[in-house]
Amino acid sequence: MAAKKTKTTTDKATTDKARWGLAIKKSKQPRCWGELDDPLMAEYHDREWGTPLHDDRRIFEFLILEGMQAGLSWTLVLRKRENFRRAFAGFDPAKVARFTDRDVKRLLGDAGIIRNRLKILAAIGNAKRFLEVQKEFGTFDKYIWGFVGGKPLLSGLRSFADMPARTPLSDAISKDLKERGFKFVGSTVVYSHMQATGMVNDHLVTCFRYPKGKAKARGGKQK
Repeated sequence: MAAKKTKTTTDKATTDKARWGLAIKKSKQPRCWGELDDPLMAEYHDREWGTPLHDDRRIFEFLILEGMQAGLSWTLVLRKRENFRRAFAGFDPAKVARFTDRDVKRLLGDAGIIRNRLKILAAIGNAKRFLEVQKEFGTFDKYIWGFVGGKPLLSGLRSFADMPARTPLSDAISKDLKERGFKFVGSTVVYSHMQATGMVNDHLVTCFRYPKGKAKARGGKQK
């Protein structure tokens, strides 16, 4: 019975994704990116990128994925996302923090993820640092969103040529994270994390995901 239930759940998820992919192809909404011939990227653009995220486990998920992406393409990471979720205990920081050498060996042998020893060790170490921040601030969300005063920054970008790879704010967050012992959190990685978790909304003003009627508001509280 359990196997049958799993198959049904998997089939439903596959069907839902297929329906979403079809909806994307039929959609005429203006996007700043998220190619129509790649439903996975389009879905990510439409449903996640730039959406304010305040759940600690989801924030930790992106912290791992952004670190794994360093030097690689985001498309590759998205295609391996479910494999990462399985391999990293559902992105539960408390469980990842308890990973041992045996787990490292398991992860290095997992062809479904990015098998980079330094990145894997960093993910485990970052889980420990993540828990320390939670203990200090109550939630990691409270800590990281404190840098922007708890509100998303709206860039008001009209062209990708204007989109930065890093900012003075991402420099400051990166510096603070490194001082706390986090790894693979350079300013460029941090800025990508800010975009992914909605701390900054970098959708172009012509995109349907950009909040209409909002003035440009780049800046924010720094620690």
